[in-house]
Amino acid sequence: MSDSAIKAQIDKAFRQARLDRDEPTKVVIGLIKNKVLMELKSGSGVEENDELWLRNITAYAKQVRKTIAEIEGLGDRAAEALAEARFELEFCEQFLPKKLDAEATNALVRKLAEDNGITSKNQMGRLMGLIMKNHRDEVEGDLARQAAEAVLA
Repeated sequence: MSDSAIKAQIDKAFRQARLDRDEPTKVVIGLIKNKVLMELKSGSGVEENDELWLRNITAYAKQVRKTIAEIEGLGDRAAEALAEARFELEFCEQFLPKKLDAEATNALVRKLAEDNGITSKNQMGRLMGLIMKNHRDEVEGDLARQAAEAVLA
């Protein structure tokens, strides 16, 4: 039996989308449910829980972010695809932990560098390791890297 609050939220959103004839929401939920189902049927022995749902939603959001980055430069031809991808990302983000903004990320990185005596560029790997080991869910990787580069500059 599944023990997932996220699955319950998604099922509720799907029922509402069906009532509202909201095709874009039904499509993104279908894609996410399919990813989870594939993992459950893979024989890897995973259990259906919030962690499984969150891992799949996170992976899907990451994939959509890459797609957005690729199609942003295509201009008007890709406007519809871009709007679709942004909608999908927005849907996923409601289930994901909130990330720190650039200012908060900079403050965190500065504090980690100070607390650990990291002052030179050749210690970049060590600083990034500390950030990602202890704060992976809080920070956006690219923002953390930019902040680390700025702190060590």
